[in-house]
Amino acid sequence: MDGRLLIFYVESTVYYILGLIALALEVWAFFDCVRHRANAFEAVGKRTKTFWLALTGGSLAVGALSVLGGGAGGLLGPLGLFGLGAVVAASVYLADVRPAVKDAGRGGSRNMGPYGPW
Repeated sequence: MDGRLLIFYVESTVYYILGLIALALEVWAFFDCVRHRANAFEAVGKRTKTFWLALTGGSLAVGALSVLGGGAGGLLGPLGLFGLGAVVAASVYLADVRPAVKDAGRGGSRNMGPYGPW
C-alpha cells in the first residue's frame, strides 16, 4: 500500500468521525430547542424560539449535508466554513441559551446559592 493512500484513508476517516460528532451536537441542540416552551426564551431575554429553531435547524441541515456529502474539505465539509459555523451555532445554543431556558422552565432559581441549590 502506498503511503499517500494510507494517509488519504486515515484523513478521510478522521473527517468522517469529526462530522459525525458535529452532527450529534447539532441534533442535540435542535431537538432540545424544540422541547422548550416559546415563552421561556423571551422570559430570559434570549431572542425567540423561532430564531433559535431556525438557527439550530440550519446548522442541523449543514451538518447532515457535510456528513452525507462525504466532503472532507471545501465550504461544506465538517471543517469547512459552513460546517464550523454550524457547530458554533449549536454550541452557542447549548452553552448559553439552553441553561437559561432550562432554569426558566423550572420556575427560576429561588433556592440557589453561589455553588448550587441549598
